[in-house]
Amino acid sequence: MIVELGPHRYDVTTRALVMGILNRTPDSFYDAGRYWDFDDFLAKADELVAQGADFLDVGGVKAGPGPDVTEAEEMDRVVPAIEALRKRFDLPISVDTWRASVARESYAAGAVVGNDISGFADPDFLHEAAEAGASVVACHVRLAPRVADPDPVYEDLMGEVGRFLAERAQWAVDAGIPPQRVMLDAGHDLGKTPEMSTELLRRADELVGLGYPIFLSVSNKGFLGALTDTEVGDRREATLAAHALGVGLGCRILRAHDVAGTRRVADFMSALLQHQRECA
Repeated sequence: MIVELGPHRYDVTTRALVMGILNRTPDSFYDAGRYWDFDDFLAKADELVAQGADFLDVGGVKAGPGPDVTEAEEMDRVVPAIEALRKRFDLPISVDTWRASVARESYAAGAVVGNDISGFADPDFLHEAAEAGASVVACHVRLAPRVADPDPVYEDLMGEVGRFLAERAQWAVDAGIPPQRVMLDAGHDLGKTPEMSTELLRRADELVGLGYPIFLSVSNKGFLGALTDTEVGDRREATLAAHALGVGLGCRILRAHDVAGTRRVADFMSALLQHQRECA
């Protein structure tokens, strides 16, 4: 399977790509604004690249409920950051946004991936990506970003998530985005109970069957804490175990806070999968 991120092309038949998370938010669930200062943000980017990130994801609004962030504020947070990263590294840059206008300005600044946790709710999002030649991540969410969803109900969790993602992937292709530039994310903890997110991880191979690269965004998330009875700052091992399981089940993009650990997991799993292919 081939993944294209702008001009960068990757064979992910046995390889998993590692996406380093860079928050331009003062209230993210994990780092709580630790890298809000721009110099600290750039230092963190340097660290992630040195640790082996294949690409970087810049987000200006956290996914969960919180104070309103206007379109102008979001642009002020992410566009200069992307410009700085583009000058600093020869790596693909992703923008984590559901606003087409923010995506457009981010592509102009040098981003080549639109990571949209809303499932392309903005009708112009895919048009902007297609115009820019960008890749996209289609994510499942039950309601909408920033909307609390404490009691989600599904009649058929895997079926509903799978159909949603297949539909969004088709939307992207119909908009003119090549299939190798479309990735799918099950949206763990986005409108799911811990038990639902666990099931989505455990059965990730069923989503792999949709035929698109599966993007795994589980780093330090709440369902891992529920499984292991750990707080957000103590979920490193659970995250790495989830990444290893996900790669074994066919996930090929790992969105990570701990790039160094995830890089080692991804490389080990790649060697293991390559050995398996050679012995088959």
